[in-house]
Amino acid sequence: MKRTAKLFLCLCLLALITASTLISANAQTKNINVPVIYYKLPNGLRVVLSPEKSSPLAVVGIYYNIGFRIEPKDRTGFAHLFEHLMFQGSKNMGKMEYVKLVQNNGGVLNGSTRFDFTNYFAVVPSHKLETLLWAEADRMRGLDITQENLVNQQGVVGNEVKVNVLNQPYGTFPWIDLPMAAFTNWYNSHNFYGDLKDIEAATLEDSKDFFKKYYAPSNAALVVTGDFEEAQAKAWVDKYFGNIPSAKAEALPDITEPRQEQEKTVTRVDKLAQKPAVGYGYQMPKRNTPEYYAMGLLEQILINGEDSLLYQELVKNKKYTNGINGGVNAYLGNMFNYNGPMLFTVDLIHDDKFTPQEILAASDKVIEQIQNKPLPQSELERAMVKLRSGLYDTMTQFGGFGRADLLASFALFDDNPKGINEIETNFRKVTPAMIQKTAKDYLRKTNRTVVIINTESQNKKVE
Repeated sequence: MKRTAKLFLCLCLLALITASTLISANAQTKNINVPVIYYKLPNGLRVVLSPEKSSPLAVVGIYYNIGFRIEPKDRTGFAHLFEHLMFQGSKNMGKMEYVKLVQNNGGVLNGSTRFDFTNYFAVVPSHKLETLLWAEADRMRGLDITQENLVNQQGVVGNEVKVNVLNQPYGTFPWIDLPMAAFTNWYNSHNFYGDLKDIEAATLEDSKDFFKKYYAPSNAALVVTGDFEEAQAKAWVDKYFGNIPSAKAEALPDITEPRQEQEKTVTRVDKLAQKPAVGYGYQMPKRNTPEYYAMGLLEQILINGEDSLLYQELVKNKKYTNGINGGVNAYLGNMFNYNGPMLFTVDLIHDDKFTPQEILAASDKVIEQIQNKPLPQSELERAMVKLRSGLYDTMTQFGGFGRADLLASFALFDDNPKGINEIETNFRKVTPAMIQKTAKDYLRKTNRTVVIINTESQNKKVE
């Protein structure tokens, strides 16, 4: 096991170095050019193949179009609970055998629940690609959903909630606090990690119904990237996934949000926090619109890196804090892998000698500069360089998983995985005038929601 782990680490590093070199060299002359083969099986499964032979690795990702945003109203946390159930066994694999299969072959794997999808992925030596496709198809074909497995994983997820949220300082800040305060539609504003009573109330029938509704081929995208031959990969996909029965796609609920016209502020006490914190978010424009791409560049200009305007003002000049976080979908992915209402956020933990009000006032002055005067073209070009650098890092991360994630998102949400090759072109259409207009329209105070975290000692002073 130690030898295979070391070998896999070496292969991942080789993939990262080789792919980074190729992409960076390519980036000097033209946009990203990722190979994309896209088709659908008769049962509705979206399939994306992207060969890349710089290292002997293969990535398999299966993305289901169900995240915590649209989980059942009386079963908060259910999408996350079901993610756990997917590792409890299937028709031909016992409990946790999928994990052992990947790890014993020198691979790594994970799964996650996000706003608009639940994903499962593994990175393996490329000669084990067929085995991995068989295993993923076995889970999709028939999960072993039993009362014993359900009770066991309810306990696991319940402990996660206690450890990661209830007993952690800033446990829900800002990734749960801000959406709950900003949005009015329940689907966008409930407790995504899940209420303990809802998790404990889930029944075996709930689980079977959830699997039938959302884990069908027609509600999924399969992505394969890395070192493989197209014809062979297609044959394996058809062999293992082609005869999985289709199912009628579940109708998605209305997740739209009304235009926000008034600033909202929520304050709460965190008994475990040692310092106060403030987070604020602005409702985003719709995905793939010109303003959406402008907001992506505003993230680079305002938040990302020590040269960003808010970092310079809040950290370097005012010394409110030692760092800021935020951006578009900053806490659970990136600006490409979501498909519904979203926030452009900023958050920071600050010294208690400063107030949230003066921090917000300093932030407003920075944003007003962009709203009142077009950025110099040189500043926009600098933001584009930063964005491209981050994009290339994403593409090459973790043995190629970053590229698979982008391909899956474009396939699942837009039915167009080739959109990965249009990212740079869309950002290059953004002008200084568009940046100014977007800042005025979306970074306005009346579109802002503020969450203030006070410490217990602060609360006692107020009392």
